[in-house]
Amino acid sequence: IPSLIRKKRDGERLEEDEIRSFVRGVTEGTAQEGQIGAMLMAIRLRGMDGGETLALTRAMAASGRALTWPPAWRGLLVDKHSTGGVGDKVSLALAPALAACGCKVPMISGRGLGHTGGTLDKLEAIPGFCVTQSPEQMWSILEHVGCCIVGQSEELAPADRVLYGLRDVTATVDSLPLVTASILSKKAAEQLSTLVLDVKFGSAALCPTQDSARELAQSLVAVGEQLGIRTAAVLSRMDEPLGRCVGNSLEVLEALECLEGGGPPDLRELVTALGGLLLWRCGLAGGAPQGQERLCQALDDGSALRTFEAMLGAQGVPPATARHLCTGTPEQRRRVLGQASVCEELPPLSPGPPGWVQRVAALPLARVLQELGSGRARAGDTVNPRVGAELLVAAGQRVRAGEPWLRLHHEGALCGAARRALQGALCLGPAPPPAPPPRLAETVLGP
Repeated sequence: IPSLIRKKRDGERLEEDEIRSFVRGVTEGTAQEGQIGAMLMAIRLRGMDGGETLALTRAMAASGRALTWPPAWRGLLVDKHSTGGVGDKVSLALAPALAACGCKVPMISGRGLGHTGGTLDKLEAIPGFCVTQSPEQMWSILEHVGCCIVGQSEELAPADRVLYGLRDVTATVDSLPLVTASILSKKAAEQLSTLVLDVKFGSAALCPTQDSARELAQSLVAVGEQLGIRTAAVLSRMDEPLGRCVGNSLEVLEALECLEGGGPPDLRELVTALGGLLLWRCGLAGGAPQGQERLCQALDDGSALRTFEAMLGAQGVPPATARHLCTGTPEQRRRVLGQASVCEELPPLSPGPPGWVQRVAALPLARVLQELGSGRARAGDTVNPRVGAELLVAAGQRVRAGEPWLRLHHEGALCGAARRALQGALCLGPAPPPAPPPRLAETVLGP
């Protein structure tokens, strides 16, 4: 391993068998933690070409068990991955909508860390929901429901778990080949036929600029296609929260609105755009617009919501709980999920003249909510699913003195520093802002 580290440190290319040897050392525990960290830093500084990245992805995927599915499902196995954002509850609506359209969706998701929310944390806000499912249980759920959303098992790409845990503490999170291999090794182990990626960019995203997001998307699409997965990527902006709600329980409620055919327009647009691409690429629609139309129909006719209710039941939620959550009144839904002890509306700090909302910045809002308990600073931290915020204003809206702009759900007193930090998320101006650019900026397709 020292010779491999030295080779990459000096900018040389690693051969496929050398990469396999390194990943084997990671998986079997023969590579020391310091050696793994040194290799990660060498890759971060020297990079990898497309062949090396593909070899790393394959070796990580082969480090554990690959899922197997019935031959009849070939071509219908699809999944979606997001690089993470604030208020991103797309998976909760997209997976059941795709299943309602005839897909099989073995969605393997993650937990939130830092300011980025996690799909598993949102689902675990629902009493009884179990994210731990064996491959055999996943098979059964897909057969009867069409979709499941689960956590990564210890058997699936175990090398990724080791590398992922060390990338954060070695400042190598943003390495393009390491990000590509981490995402796609798990998808390759899922034995997917089609994958769509939501690569976010902006002030609250992994990629700060559209150019850097495009570079990552192109790497993901190129490697995905070489793995035999039909792959596409959408570049979407993450400067403002997606939808109106941030926080696990509140995001479940907003996803349910989307599953009923309503909800915030930007959430529905992203769900249907990603789903439309998947339906087209897996052959269930003649093109992306036709796929988007079919996704809209599944949301509007109730079939996506019924599939979500069936998925809840299959993953441990008591039938009465699933029924109240999916078909109950807003009050019944809130009772199922529980509410924070304090719910308060915040006006702008400055009591000055009316102002126009220029934008609501996602990052400061998410950071305060994380400190209040909605997220975790490190793996293993406890999350309070009831902590969150509802935006009461949007860009282009006029806010009068004393008029609230945010409804905050939390436990206990809110200190002055937190109030000031929240106010930093609200950007006001003396005149209406120009029309914002569309959230969906670009699509990257494989051949």
